[in-house]
Amino acid sequence: MAAKTTTAAAEAVKQLTYLAAALKAPRITEAASRLADHARDAGWTHEEYLAAVLEREVAARSASGAQLRIRAAGLPARKSLEEFDWDAQPAVRQQVPALASGAFLAEARNVVLLGPPGTGKTHLATGLGIAAAHHGHRVLFATATEWVTRLAEAHRAGRLPHELTRLRRYGLIIVDEVGYLPFEQDAANLFFQLVSSRYEHASLILTSNLPFSGWGAVFGDQAVAAAMIDRVVHHADVLTLKGASYRLRNRGIDTLPSIKTQETAH
Repeated sequence: MAAKTTTAAAEAVKQLTYLAAALKAPRITEAASRLADHARDAGWTHEEYLAAVLEREVAARSASGAQLRIRAAGLPARKSLEEFDWDAQPAVRQQVPALASGAFLAEARNVVLLGPPGTGKTHLATGLGIAAAHHGHRVLFATATEWVTRLAEAHRAGRLPHELTRLRRYGLIIVDEVGYLPFEQDAANLFFQLVSSRYEHASLILTSNLPFSGWGAVFGDQAVAAAMIDRVVHHADVLTLKGASYRLRNRGIDTLPSIKTQETAH
Protein backbone atom coordinates (compact mmCIF):
# COMPACT_ATOMS: atom_id res chain seq x y z
CA MET A 1 0.00 0.00 0.00
CA ALA A 2 2.82 2.36 0.92
CA ALA A 3 4.64 1.56 -2.33
CA LYS A 4 1.48 2.27 -4.29
CA THR A 5 1.07 5.62 -2.52
CA THR A 6 4.72 6.50 -3.23
CA THR A 7 4.28 5.64 -6.90
CA ALA A 8 1.13 7.74 -7.15
CA ALA A 9 2.91 10.67 -5.49
CA ALA A 10 5.84 10.35 -7.90
CA GLU A 11 3.47 10.32 -10.87
CA ALA A 12 1.68 13.38 -9.51
CA VAL A 13 4.98 15.26 -9.17
CA LYS A 14 5.95 14.25 -12.69
CA GLN A 15 2.63 15.48 -14.03
CA LEU A 16 2.92 18.70 -12.04
CA THR A 17 6.40 19.31 -13.45
CA TYR A 18 5.09 18.84 -16.97
CA LEU A 19 2.11 21.14 -16.45
CA ALA A 20 4.25 23.83 -14.78
CA ALA A 21 6.64 23.75 -17.75
CA ALA A 22 3.72 23.95 -20.18
CA LEU A 23 2.48 27.04 -18.33
CA LYS A 24 6.02 28.47 -18.33
CA ALA A 25 5.83 28.59 -14.55
CA PRO A 26 8.56 26.17 -13.38
CA ARG A 27 8.59 27.64 -9.88
CA ILE A 28 5.17 26.10 -9.25
CA THR A 29 6.76 22.66 -8.91
CA GLU A 30 9.15 23.86 -6.21
CA ALA A 31 6.45 25.75 -4.32
CA ALA A 32 4.05 22.81 -4.47
CA SER A 33 6.67 20.44 -3.10
CA ARG A 34 7.79 22.84 -0.39
CA LEU A 35 4.25 23.54 0.82
CA ALA A 36 2.79 20.04 0.55
CA ASP A 37 3.85 18.70 3.97
CA HIS A 38 2.91 21.96 5.69
CA ALA A 39 -0.51 21.89 4.03
CA ARG A 40 -1.15 18.35 5.24
CA ASP A 41 0.01 19.10 8.78
CA ALA A 42 -2.03 22.30 8.97
CA GLY A 43 -5.12 20.70 7.50
CA TRP A 44 -5.38 23.09 4.56
CA THR A 45 -8.21 22.63 2.10
CA HIS A 46 -7.33 21.94 -1.53
CA GLU A 47 -8.32 25.52 -2.36
CA GLU A 48 -6.02 26.98 0.32
CA TYR A 49 -3.11 24.87 -0.87
CA LEU A 50 -3.63 25.85 -4.50
CA ALA A 51 -3.94 29.54 -3.59
CA ALA A 52 -0.69 29.38 -1.60
CA VAL A 53 1.21 27.74 -4.45
CA LEU A 54 -0.06 30.24 -7.02
CA GLU A 55 0.63 33.14 -4.66
CA ARG A 56 4.32 32.13 -4.56
CA GLU A 57 4.42 32.00 -8.34
CA VAL A 58 2.84 35.43 -8.73
CA ALA A 59 5.20 36.96 -6.17
CA ALA A 60 8.23 35.43 -7.89
CA ARG A 61 7.09 36.66 -11.29
CA SER A 62 6.49 40.13 -9.92
CA ALA A 63 9.96 40.26 -8.38
CA SER A 64 11.54 38.98 -11.58
CA GLY A 65 9.64 41.51 -13.69
CA ALA A 66 10.67 44.33 -11.39
CA GLN A 67 14.34 43.42 -11.79
CA LEU A 68 13.98 43.45 -15.56
CA ARG A 69 12.30 46.87 -15.44
CA ILE A 70 15.01 48.23 -13.12
CA ARG A 71 17.77 47.02 -15.44
CA ALA A 72 16.03 48.56 -18.46
CA ALA A 73 15.50 51.92 -16.76
CA GLY A 74 19.07 53.16 -17.24
CA LEU A 75 19.43 54.21 -13.62
CA PRO A 76 22.88 55.59 -12.71
CA ALA A 77 23.06 53.31 -9.67
CA ARG A 78 20.72 51.10 -7.66
CA LYS A 79 20.13 53.38 -4.71
CA SER A 80 16.98 52.49 -2.83
CA LEU A 81 14.94 54.76 -0.58
CA GLU A 82 15.92 52.57 2.39
CA GLU A 83 19.55 53.61 1.86
CA PHE A 84 18.80 57.35 1.91
CA ASP A 85 20.23 59.48 4.73
CA TRP A 86 16.97 60.79 6.16
CA ASP A 87 18.73 62.53 9.05
CA ALA A 88 20.30 64.90 6.52
CA GLN A 89 16.92 65.75 4.96
CA PRO A 90 14.26 65.50 7.70
CA ALA A 91 12.00 68.03 5.94
CA VAL A 92 11.10 65.59 3.12
CA ARG A 93 10.95 62.47 5.26
CA GLN A 94 7.16 62.59 5.62
CA GLN A 95 6.48 63.18 1.92
CA VAL A 96 8.48 60.36 0.36
CA PRO A 97 6.63 57.28 1.72
CA ALA A 98 3.40 58.37 0.05
CA LEU A 99 5.27 58.82 -3.23
CA ALA A 100 6.95 55.44 -2.85
CA SER A 101 3.49 53.83 -2.72
CA GLY A 102 3.13 54.70 -6.42
CA ALA A 103 -0.14 56.57 -6.02
CA PHE A 104 1.23 59.60 -7.87
CA LEU A 105 1.84 57.42 -10.94
CA ALA A 106 -1.77 56.28 -11.08
CA GLU A 107 -2.80 59.94 -11.07
CA ALA A 108 -0.18 61.00 -13.67
CA ARG A 109 1.29 63.41 -11.13
CA ASN A 110 4.86 64.70 -11.23
CA VAL A 111 7.56 64.98 -8.61
CA VAL A 112 10.06 67.85 -8.57
CA LEU A 113 13.17 67.67 -6.39
CA LEU A 114 14.88 71.01 -5.87
CA GLY A 115 18.07 71.69 -3.94
CA PRO A 116 21.80 72.34 -4.03
CA PRO A 117 24.20 69.76 -5.48
CA GLY A 118 24.95 66.79 -3.27
CA THR A 119 21.80 66.90 -1.16
CA GLY A 120 20.34 63.62 -2.45
CA LYS A 121 18.04 64.62 -5.31
CA THR A 122 19.30 61.96 -7.71
CA HIS A 123 19.26 59.34 -4.95
CA LEU A 124 15.62 60.08 -4.18
CA ALA A 125 14.69 60.13 -7.87
CA THR A 126 16.43 56.79 -8.37
CA GLY A 127 14.80 55.29 -5.28
CA LEU A 128 11.35 56.38 -6.47
CA GLY A 129 12.14 54.91 -9.87
CA ILE A 130 13.02 51.55 -8.29
CA ALA A 131 9.82 51.66 -6.24
CA ALA A 132 7.83 52.40 -9.41
CA ALA A 133 9.40 49.39 -11.13
CA HIS A 134 8.33 47.19 -8.23
CA HIS A 135 4.80 48.52 -8.67
CA GLY A 136 4.81 47.32 -12.27
CA HIS A 137 5.64 50.57 -14.08
CA ARG A 138 8.19 50.96 -16.86
CA VAL A 139 10.80 53.59 -16.01
CA LEU A 140 13.41 55.53 -18.00
CA PHE A 141 16.18 57.68 -16.50
CA ALA A 142 18.45 60.23 -18.20
CA THR A 143 19.84 63.68 -17.57
CA ALA A 144 18.09 66.68 -19.11
CA THR A 145 20.91 67.02 -21.64
CA GLU A 146 20.65 63.35 -22.60
CA TRP A 147 16.89 63.65 -23.06
CA VAL A 148 17.33 66.65 -25.37
CA THR A 149 19.97 64.78 -27.38
CA ARG A 150 17.62 61.83 -27.75
CA LEU A 151 14.74 64.04 -28.87
CA ALA A 152 16.97 66.00 -31.26
CA GLU A 153 18.04 62.76 -32.97
CA ALA A 154 14.40 61.72 -33.32
CA HIS A 155 13.53 65.15 -34.72
CA ARG A 156 16.30 64.98 -37.33
CA ALA A 157 15.09 61.53 -38.35
CA GLY A 158 11.53 62.83 -38.75
CA ARG A 159 10.13 60.60 -36.01
CA LEU A 160 9.75 62.98 -33.07
CA PRO A 161 5.95 62.50 -32.77
CA HIS A 162 6.45 58.72 -32.81
CA GLU A 163 9.17 58.96 -30.16
CA LEU A 164 7.03 61.12 -27.87
CA THR A 165 4.13 58.68 -28.28
CA ARG A 166 6.41 55.76 -27.47
CA LEU A 167 7.75 57.49 -24.37
CA ARG A 168 4.21 58.03 -23.12
CA ARG A 169 3.95 54.28 -22.68
CA TYR A 170 6.43 54.56 -19.82
CA GLY A 171 4.71 55.16 -16.52
CA LEU A 172 7.65 57.22 -15.26
CA ILE A 173 10.37 59.25 -16.91
CA ILE A 174 13.10 60.70 -14.71
CA VAL A 175 14.87 63.88 -15.87
CA ASP A 176 17.97 64.55 -13.81
CA GLU A 177 20.02 67.75 -13.58
CA VAL A 178 17.65 70.31 -15.07
CA GLY A 179 19.54 73.59 -14.95
CA TYR A 180 23.10 72.33 -14.82
CA LEU A 181 23.64 73.41 -18.45
CA PRO A 182 21.67 76.08 -20.37
CA PHE A 183 19.69 75.02 -23.44
CA GLU A 184 19.65 76.63 -26.86
CA GLN A 185 16.20 77.58 -28.13
CA ASP A 186 15.74 74.45 -30.25
CA ALA A 187 16.71 72.25 -27.31
CA ALA A 188 14.36 74.14 -25.00
CA ASN A 189 11.49 73.64 -27.46
CA LEU A 190 12.19 69.90 -27.65
CA PHE A 191 12.22 69.64 -23.88
CA PHE A 192 8.95 71.55 -23.71
CA GLN A 193 7.40 69.03 -26.11
CA LEU A 194 8.48 66.17 -23.86
CA VAL A 195 6.83 67.84 -20.87
CA SER A 196 3.68 68.71 -22.82
CA SER A 197 3.30 65.21 -24.25
CA ARG A 198 3.18 63.73 -20.76
CA TYR A 199 0.98 66.39 -19.18
CA GLU A 200 -1.96 64.64 -17.47
CA HIS A 201 -1.01 61.38 -19.22
CA ALA A 202 2.08 60.04 -17.45
CA SER A 203 4.46 61.07 -14.69
CA LEU A 204 7.77 62.89 -14.62
CA ILE A 205 10.36 63.20 -11.89
CA LEU A 206 12.64 66.20 -12.37
CA THR A 207 15.65 67.20 -10.30
CA SER A 208 17.19 70.66 -10.39
CA ASN A 209 19.76 72.67 -8.48
CA LEU A 210 17.82 75.85 -9.31
CA PRO A 211 14.54 77.26 -7.99
CA PHE A 212 11.82 77.75 -10.59
CA SER A 213 12.71 81.43 -10.80
CA GLY A 214 16.04 80.44 -12.35
CA TRP A 215 14.62 78.20 -15.08
CA GLY A 216 14.06 81.08 -17.51
CA ALA A 217 17.82 81.54 -17.85
CA VAL A 218 18.29 77.80 -18.39
CA PHE A 219 15.77 77.59 -21.23
CA GLY A 220 16.65 80.97 -22.70
CA ASP A 221 13.04 82.08 -22.84
CA GLN A 222 10.91 83.17 -19.91
CA ALA A 223 7.67 82.36 -21.76
CA VAL A 224 8.76 78.80 -22.58
CA ALA A 225 10.02 78.28 -19.02
CA ALA A 226 6.77 79.63 -17.54
CA ALA A 227 4.62 77.39 -19.77
CA MET A 228 6.73 74.37 -18.90
CA ILE A 229 6.71 75.03 -15.16
CA ASP A 230 2.93 75.53 -15.34
CA ARG A 231 2.48 72.04 -16.81
CA VAL A 232 5.01 70.39 -14.52
CA VAL A 233 3.69 71.89 -11.28
CA HIS A 234 -0.05 71.78 -12.01
CA HIS A 235 -0.20 68.18 -10.75
CA ALA A 236 2.99 67.78 -8.76
CA ASP A 237 4.65 67.27 -5.42
CA VAL A 238 7.56 69.68 -5.01
CA LEU A 239 10.21 68.63 -2.49
CA THR A 240 12.93 71.06 -1.47
CA LEU A 241 16.18 69.63 -0.16
CA LYS A 242 18.56 71.81 1.82
CA GLY A 243 22.03 71.82 3.28
CA ALA A 244 25.58 71.30 2.14
CA SER A 245 26.73 68.59 -0.24
CA TYR A 246 27.28 65.22 1.40
CA ARG A 247 30.28 64.83 -0.93
CA LEU A 248 31.99 67.73 0.83
CA ARG A 249 31.37 66.58 4.37
CA ASN A 250 34.48 66.71 6.51
CA ARG A 251 36.33 68.53 3.72
CA GLY A 252 36.23 71.96 5.33
CA ILE A 253 33.98 73.36 2.57
CA ASP A 254 30.61 74.60 3.75
CA THR A 255 29.06 76.07 0.61
CA LEU A 256 29.19 75.93 -3.16
CA PRO A 257 28.48 78.78 -5.61
CA SER A 258 25.19 77.17 -6.71
CA ILE A 259 24.01 77.05 -3.09
CA LYS A 260 24.56 80.76 -2.69
CA THR A 261 22.83 81.41 -6.00
CA GLN A 262 19.83 79.37 -4.90
CA GLU A 263 19.55 81.15 -1.57
CA THR A 264 19.69 84.53 -3.32
CA ALA A 265 17.06 83.45 -5.89
CA HIS A 266 14.69 82.38 -3.13
